[in-house]
Amino acid sequence: MNYIEEFYNARDEDGRLTSKHGSVEYLTTMKYIRECVSGIDDPAILEVGAGTGRYSVTLAKEGYRVTAVELVAHNLDILKSKLDGSERITPVLGNALDLSFLADGAFDLTMLLGPMYHLYTEADKLQALREAVRVTKPGGRILVAYCMNEATVIQYVFGLNNLREVMDQAMLTPDWHCKSEPKEVFELVRTEDIAALDAKIPVKRLKLVATDGATQYHRELIDGMDDETFRKWLDFHFATCERQDLVGASNHTLDILKKK
Repeated sequence: MNYIEEFYNARDEDGRLTSKHGSVEYLTTMKYIRECVSGIDDPAILEVGAGTGRYSVTLAKEGYRVTAVELVAHNLDILKSKLDGSERITPVLGNALDLSFLADGAFDLTMLLGPMYHLYTEADKLQALREAVRVTKPGGRILVAYCMNEATVIQYVFGLNNLREVMDQAMLTPDWHCKSEPKEVFELVRTEDIAALDAKIPVKRLKLVATDGATQYHRELIDGMDDETFRKWLDFHFATCERQDLVGASNHTLDILKKK
């Protein structure tokens, strides 16, 4: 069993996205998913790294045709347990680096909402992106989620008083970029890292969005908000989530691409 399987076998991934603070990332991602398929008659949707199905199952229950590819068998079992058989969804155990079982140009929307969190080399990242592009129709959309570097430095390194530990383990570069390895589970990037990847694949960027923005910095405050105040927080978040001067400080981002 590898680090990713160990992590997700013990993690309540659904719970992460259903808390008030976690729901901001979910609601933001769903907003842009719906934008991407708006106006398409019966779009074909692929989610690579579908996890326990928070997005794929929701979309399938809304009537969309979904193919859900997931690397971790435990996650895929949870996803399947949420289905009643009426949904147009195909769950598949598979790897983002090899989608050879899927045809070229088959999907209107391809989503990588988790794989880039766990790919540590440029070669692997580009392989996953190229596979996503390959299976997407010309002019189709590709959504790619990333974990961001600066939020981790601010919250984990300084906020949780882990500076000495990460320095002792040489986990920071001189310019404060976190060094990631599989045992750390998550790969952390900056906006310029994402742009460098995009430049090497046949896509046009449409938007780079902060999916949780400042939310993770104030988890307890946001979880304690009454519903009216939380709605106002969402209003603020949606008004600012595309501001490029703020995107890099978000915990998560969503790169919205169009296949050329």
